Amino acid sequence: MTIGIGRRDLFKLAGIGGLVFASGLPGAAWAEPGTASGNAAQADFYFLQLSDSHWGFVGAPNPDAAGTLPKTVETVNSLDIKPDFVVFTGDLTQTTDDAVERKRRMLEFKDIVGKLSVQDIHFLPGEHDASLDLGATYREVFGQPYYSFDHKGVHFIALDNVSDPGSRLGETQLGWLRKDLAAHGKTDKIVVLAHRPLFDLYPQWDWATADGAQALELLIPFAHVTVFYGHIHQENHHMTGQIAHHSAKSLIFPLPAAGSTPKRTPVPWNPAEPYAGLGFRSIKTDLVKSDYGIVEYPVVRHG
Repeated sequence: MTIGIGRRDLFKLAGIGGLVFASGLPGAAWAEPGTASGNAAQADFYFLQLSDSHWGFVGAPNPDAAGTLPKTVETVNSLDIKPDFVVFTGDLTQTTDDAVERKRRMLEFKDIVGKLSVQDIHFLPGEHDASLDLGATYREVFGQPYYSFDHKGVHFIALDNVSDPGSRLGETQLGWLRKDLAAHGKTDKIVVLAHRPLFDLYPQWDWATADGAQALELLIPFAHVTVFYGHIHQENHHMTGQIAHHSAKSLIFPLPAAGSTPKRTPVPWNPAEPYAGLGFRSIKTDLVKSDYGIVEYPVVRHG
């Protein structure tokens, strides 16, 4: 990663179009070249977040359901600046009652994303992957559904708020989270990865975690916490105290904004703008400011 790269340079080097989110919220801002943040944070890095690919889905909201994920892999591989790692924040596959088919879809998904040029990949389950068998197949294919790791001065915490069909983290996981956080100082940089939102975005549509408030209570004492999640198939930026929450677009179909329609129905496919509303993002650290620059990319290369 080239330190201090600006947004225009990143687009040029990446070779594809993108949109920058720079709202001024804590946890989402760019360090431009020539600034103290751009020059001093020698450990700065960037990673990619991909979410909600729903491999195995078939339906009108995406007539290219079998092609979108492979095309996204191609787009990621076309980036001239390689990320340090990639995270998939859940719903890797489309739900199925057939246990054999569930495992087949996961193995097929794993094979497709194994073609990414970035081999350091972190996975999280979504409810489509895990809720029907309490995450058993997911654990068999991908391993532990909640875990933590450290990367260049940032502590990453991956949570599982989907294996419990009641949309709960559960006491065991909350106890693990409490113990994990106890090993860190209140000014440490912490990034939380989850599938569902940890706050009550719109519980009527299952856009919440039943005991998410308990997780946030554990996180609130820490000064620098940012949450990246999926599930809602669109961008949403929210603050809980000083904690910034950023949802990612889907790789299969977009969903309407919370409460904007009577039902949570996928946005129809637009043949004039194929893949509209779909995409993935890069997240660049600014470890001096404890901020993160977010760039949104389409699933397919322009031009």
